[in-house]
Amino acid sequence: MSVRRIVPNIRTAEGPAGEGPVGEGMERSAEFYGRLGLQEVMNHGWIMTLASASHPTAQLSIMGADATAPVTPDLSIEVEDVDAAHTAMRESGAEIVYPLSDEEWGVRRFFVRDPNGRVVNVLGHR
Repeated sequence: MSVRRIVPNIRTAEGPAGEGPVGEGMERSAEFYGRLGLQEVMNHGWIMTLASASHPTAQLSIMGADATAPVTPDLSIEVEDVDAAHTAMRESGAEIVYPLSDEEWGVRRFFVRDPNGRVVNVLGHR
């Protein structure tokens, strides 16, 4: 199984950018991490990903509530074959928190709980 990148997800209780005081959490986070050299590379309103210009796979995401899932994941792991990863997790008996789904923003993903109770968003781009 090939992993393409691992991205920590930082939850902001203040919600999506552009929604008055609610969006301030994402904006403040982007400004804070910008001081360390991270730049916005993706923004869906409810999730914003920041990356290093010199090492683009060095990323972190700031998010409010997930757009379609009932929980907010703690980290995201992009894999080459999300279907194979889903099968491996399901066959191992791991708790699938959010089913394998094709999302409108171009990813196929599922959430699984790790042994420490963390929710992991396992995804692949279509």
